[in-house]
Amino acid sequence: MRPGPRPSANSRRELDAAGVRDARLRAAYLRCRRLNALHGRTYFLATRMLTARQRPAVHALYGFARWVDDVVDDHDRRRPPEQRDAELDRLESVLRAGLRDGGSTDPVVAALVDTTRRYAIDPALFDHFLTSMRMDLSVREYPDRAALDAYVHGSAAVIGLQVLPVLGTVSRPAEAAPYAAALGRAFQLTNFIRDVGEDLDRGRVYLPADELAVHGVDRDRLQWCRRTGRPDRRVRQALSEQVARVRADYRAARPGIELLAPESRPCVATAHTLYGEILDRVVESGYAVFGRRVSVPRRRRAGVALAAAAAVTGVRARALLGR
Repeated sequence: MRPGPRPSANSRRELDAAGVRDARLRAAYLRCRRLNALHGRTYFLATRMLTARQRPAVHALYGFARWVDDVVDDHDRRRPPEQRDAELDRLESVLRAGLRDGGSTDPVVAALVDTTRRYAIDPALFDHFLTSMRMDLSVREYPDRAALDAYVHGSAAVIGLQVLPVLGTVSRPAEAAPYAAALGRAFQLTNFIRDVGEDLDRGRVYLPADELAVHGVDRDRLQWCRRTGRPDRRVRQALSEQVARVRADYRAARPGIELLAPESRPCVATAHTLYGEILDRVVESGYAVFGRRVSVPRRRRAGVALAAAAAVTGVRARALLGR
């Protein structure tokens, strides 16, 4: 493992709080932290609301998911699907060996294995995740909502279930699990709407074909919108329906925040708010998701984070007072 940049005071404090003492394992967690900070800005901002001891585990889970995603998408487009499939086989073998042996020489897997052990995360969740990721190598579109839901279960719902033990709950975990899965789905479906143009460039459509067809929309029409950089009336109507569906998912997931441990609620509430506002920006743009990437302005992200930080301070003050 090559040494990375010198760790910051914040990252050292997080690892100390999490009880990570081994030097190689600390370096592994730092690798995952850098992946999270670099590629998942909204997600990383939300993790700042967690306690220091929780953050390394969330970084590890993100780091593994990002690694797999990069293998599947191969942004340089240098490797054919069969080579990427072989790389997933190798990665899966490394993960299985790590979970079996309790460690790995690969830094991302080493951090993931340690997190899985510390929080008793069900290893089967990683199998579901990899199954959906493999679908991206061959599946280019989804005929209906049921087919898309099967993919989203492994690509997103299980991510919520992986993170749930790290967040902690005030009720039985089984009671909070459906809400965690629902929020993971809502985040993923938000990405599908925002990134429809980029996904087309990779040959994929993550919007149910039958629901698009109701509005007279098919892949060819979406491709036309990508080429011209603007949606037509039918596509705007179709995307409006998709936005309404995902907003309903956010409303359904919201009650689950109160089932989380108090110190975790501001983090999840921040992610819930900021990801939900991506949909608002999509609508405000006139569904202009074919020519640019819609995002929540930095000032707004900072404002939501500041409010959440105040809530975190209150939770921790009450904990210190024994309330």
